[in-house]
Amino acid sequence: MIDLQTVVKVGIADMNIVKGHGSIRTSGLGSCVGVVLYDEYVKLAGMVHVMLPSSGIAKEGSVNPAKYADSGIDELICQLMGLGARLNRLKCKMAGGAQMFQLSSKSELMRIGPRNVEAVKERLLSNHIPIIGEDVGGNKGRTIEFFVSDCTLQVRTVNEGTKTI
Repeated sequence: MIDLQTVVKVGIADMNIVKGHGSIRTSGLGSCVGVVLYDEYVKLAGMVHVMLPSSGIAKEGSVNPAKYADSGIDELICQLMGLGARLNRLKCKMAGGAQMFQLSSKSELMRIGPRNVEAVKERLLSNHIPIIGEDVGGNKGRTIEFFVSDCTLQVRTVNEGTKTI
């Protein structure tokens, strides 16, 4: 018998949750950061695909919380807790935050990948969520997939293959 597991997909500036069995996946991580928060006790995991560090730069009107590190992580925590996760049991694995283009300018605004990683880490620290594994930085794109059954994160990096964290 073939065991077909559910693969929950997360788009750019998107978030989703998987419970029980299966996995959750996102692709297109260049300067973006894929953040997985999980509670292994209740077999629950959520992922947010962060594009930018702070929702403070958003224009007025409807704001997509998943687009930003601060609001995306807060919203994901809220959704996970609504499904039975406990804040003191949440852990994180993450990947992405590459500097995709070599720029002659040293402008802070152009360091989107590193700034995304810094913003994610600040938000996790403020919520006392430990980072169990990460694959961040560099200059290549990534696809990640988190497996709820064993809490592993597979990271596929362009021209470098797959590793598990």
